[in-house]
Amino acid sequence: MDSVTQIALGSAVGYAVLGNKVGKKAALYGAIFGTLPDLDVFISFGGPVEDFTYHRSFSHSFLMQLLISPVIAWLLCKFHPATKVHRTGWFWLVFLTLSTHALLDSFTVYGTQLLWPLTEYPFGFSSLFIIDPLYTLPLLVGLLAFCVPGISQGRLHRINSVALTLSSVYIAWSLAAKWHIDAKIDKALSARGIEKNLYESTPAPFTTLLWRAVVVNNDQYYEIFTSVFDAPSEVSVDSYPTSPQLLNTVSNEWNVQRLQWFTKGLYSVRQDEDRIILSDLRMGIEGSYVFTFEVGRHTDSGIQVSDFNHIENRPDLGQASALWDRIWDAEVSLSPTGRGSLED
Repeated sequence: MDSVTQIALGSAVGYAVLGNKVGKKAALYGAIFGTLPDLDVFISFGGPVEDFTYHRSFSHSFLMQLLISPVIAWLLCKFHPATKVHRTGWFWLVFLTLSTHALLDSFTVYGTQLLWPLTEYPFGFSSLFIIDPLYTLPLLVGLLAFCVPGISQGRLHRINSVALTLSSVYIAWSLAAKWHIDAKIDKALSARGIEKNLYESTPAPFTTLLWRAVVVNNDQYYEIFTSVFDAPSEVSVDSYPTSPQLLNTVSNEWNVQRLQWFTKGLYSVRQDEDRIILSDLRMGIEGSYVFTFEVGRHTDSGIQVSDFNHIENRPDLGQASALWDRIWDAEVSLSPTGRGSLED
């Protein structure tokens, strides 16, 4: 999730754990530790693919957080000697702010390595977009409350408890919405005779009212949009070609295998002039996939491995209004070309 959300969540968790003992310091340190795991973005892991696939690994691991938390708690007691009696409380503040950061990230589609180094599997429940104002708003109100001078501790606790409750209820709603969406898409694909070999659904930007899903079947993939208000017959399905055979001569390369694994098979391959391009279909929309890499070059002697440069391909923010319109109107098309739409 975005940094503002993680700061607000860390602040709320920190105050819930130790606010009645150390006051607003608990919220301050909660905010600091709530954003700490994402500092791994400043670490170079060796290349574009490594940076992409090792983000949210060791710093987001429950096991590593469990090991580092006693050390940080000890340092906090050294820095605030009057709070030594609360050493156990400091431990729980640190561990819970770190671990709730990782847990919240796992509700997005990116993938979070919660059990590193036992397994590098990128857990992703894919029920929240990386920025969701309705999740963040209650926590942000709670964060702002800590900045109000003279507010009583009792009132802060009440505001904080409500903020955590509302944000948790929203996560529960997102999981229920995903179940509803997946069942609806199942019916829509079945009616069109489309198999779900590889599939994932995820909320559209900033909302859980509109969802996007992808299906990959051999040399074709489908981009699907549906609102929670749609009937199965109103689900939008667009098909596009992919050419996985272009990877045949570079299939043994670690970077290629790493991308195939990390995307869980939900990628497309295409040739752009002499470049072989692999795109993670889970993040972005057709024509604007956030994580796209040059994996090969077409030469006179065939396809050769490339340098795996990350190709900047950010979605057009001007499409946000169309996404909003699609929530309420199934006739709104989000296909970038208007081609490939599949009807019942």
